[in-house]
Amino acid sequence: MKKVWKIGKLCVMARGCALATVFLGLAALAPARAAGENGAKTIQALFVSDIHFEPFLDPEKAVKLATAPVGEWNAILAAPASADAAARWAKVEQACPTRGADTSFALYQSSLRAIHVQAGDAKFVIVSGDLIAHSFSCKFAAVFPKAAPADLRAFVEKTIAYVLAELRAALPGVPVYAALGNNDSDCGDYQLDANSAFLKESAENFAADLRGPEQAQARETFAAGGYYSVSLPAPLRKARLLVLDDLFMSEKYQTCGGKADAAPAAQQIAWLKQQLDAAREKKEKVWVMAHIPPGVDSYSTARKWQALCAGGQPKMFLASEALPETLAEYGDVVPLAIFAHTHMDEVRLLEPGPGNERMAERGIAVKLVASISPIDGNLPSFTLASIDAGTAVMKDYRVIAASNATGVDTKWAEEYDFAKTYKEDGFTAIGVRDVIAGFGADPGARQTASQSYLRYYMTGVDMRMMALIWQPYVCSLTNDTTDAYRECVCRSAP
Repeated sequence: MKKVWKIGKLCVMARGCALATVFLGLAALAPARAAGENGAKTIQALFVSDIHFEPFLDPEKAVKLATAPVGEWNAILAAPASADAAARWAKVEQACPTRGADTSFALYQSSLRAIHVQAGDAKFVIVSGDLIAHSFSCKFAAVFPKAAPADLRAFVEKTIAYVLAELRAALPGVPVYAALGNNDSDCGDYQLDANSAFLKESAENFAADLRGPEQAQARETFAAGGYYSVSLPAPLRKARLLVLDDLFMSEKYQTCGGKADAAPAAQQIAWLKQQLDAAREKKEKVWVMAHIPPGVDSYSTARKWQALCAGGQPKMFLASEALPETLAEYGDVVPLAIFAHTHMDEVRLLEPGPGNERMAERGIAVKLVASISPIDGNLPSFTLASIDAGTAVMKDYRVIAASNATGVDTKWAEEYDFAKTYKEDGFTAIGVRDVIAGFGADPGARQTASQSYLRYYMTGVDMRMMALIWQPYVCSLTNDTTDAYRECVCRSAP
C-alpha cells in the first residue's frame, strides 16, 4: 500500500501574510489533468517533493532509531508516545526554532497510503529533494549532545534511507528517482562537501533503482557531486532524466567548513552541457530535475523590499545564472524541468536570451512541485502527471491535496487539474507561455485564470490577496536573470 503524509500548520500567518503584504508574493500554478490518462500513448508519473520527515518529535524514540536498522523504524515510530515526549520536544524546538511543523510519522504514512491508492498506475516517481526535516543537525545535537560528526552523518543517511524505502514500498516495483535538497546534508542546511563520505554512502540509496552501467555511472557521479543520469522507463522511448544537486549552485552554499567553493557547481554545469549535447546528437528528450529553482527568490525579495528600479538587486535562488542560461540553450532537447524548494505549486518558463534567433521559438516548461511538509501553513500534496510516451511531454497534471496536516483521519482528493483550469493542451513551453502571457495581460489578477493560480498556489490556502503584488510576481515567472527581472518590474511599475 502507499502512504501519504501531512505536516505542520504555522505558515499561513508567518509566510502567507508576509507574502501578501510585501513586494513579491508567490503564486501556485494549477496542475493540469493528465489528458487521455487511459489512452495507449500516455502514462502516469508521480511527483513528490519537500517531504521533510521529522524523526525527532519523540526524542526517546529518536534515540532508539539511531541504533535500530531502518527496517525496524516503523515499529518504533508507531509505538505509543513516550511519557515525556512533549516536554522534551519543546526543549528541542526552543534550541532549534523553526517556522512550523514538518512531516510527522502519521502524516507520512497517510500520504503513502494515498499515493498507493491514487498513483497505482505510475511508471516512475520523481522526488525533487528535501527528504529530511528543517534544522536537522541542530535537532540532532539537541537530542544527542555528545555525538560525533560521524554519528550525525549516519543518522541523516538512515533517515533518507527510511523515507525512500517507505516510498518504494508504497509503489512496489516502481522506480524512484530522487534529488538531494538543501536540507539533505550531514553538516547543516545549505552546507555540503563534494566528494564526501556522505555522498559516496548515499549514492547506494539514490541509485538503487538504476540498472547496469547506468547504476555504476550514477554511483560515481553522485559520490562526486550528487548528480546522475538515468533512462526513463518504458514505454517512454529515447527519454532521459538528468538529476542535479544544485545546492552547490545556491547563493547560500558553503562547504561543511563554512567556506565558499565554486568548483562543484562548475563541474555540474560542464557535465550538464556534455549530457545535453549527447542527447541532442542522439535525438533524445531530456527532463532536468533539481531542488532549488533558478530565478528570483520572490519571498526573500519581498521581505527585504528591494528598490529595483533605483538600482537595487533582487534576491536570487542561485549564485549565478549559469544553470538557466545553459538550460535555455537546449529547448529543443528539454521539454520539462522540475524543481521545488518554495513548497508552493508554481509554473515558470525558461527562455533563450535576446539575440539567440536559432532558439527564439524554443523554451522549457518548468514545474515547481508543492510540498508534503505543511511547515508553511499549506496542506500537504503530491502531483500526478500524465506523460505522452512518444514525446516525453507532460500533457497534464493533477494536484492531490490532504484535508488536514495531521495525518489523522486525513482524506486526499484532487485539488485542481491543469488542463481543465487553464484550457491548455499540454504543459509545454507554448502552453506555459500562453498561461503566463494571460497573467501579464491581467495586472489586477481579476481574470479566472489568474484567480485560479492564486487560489491553488499555496495548497489549501486561498492566496488571492497576492493580487496586490501580482505584477512583480508574474515578472519572476519568465525572467530568471537579474537584468531581465528588473526590466520587467520597472516597465510594468506605475
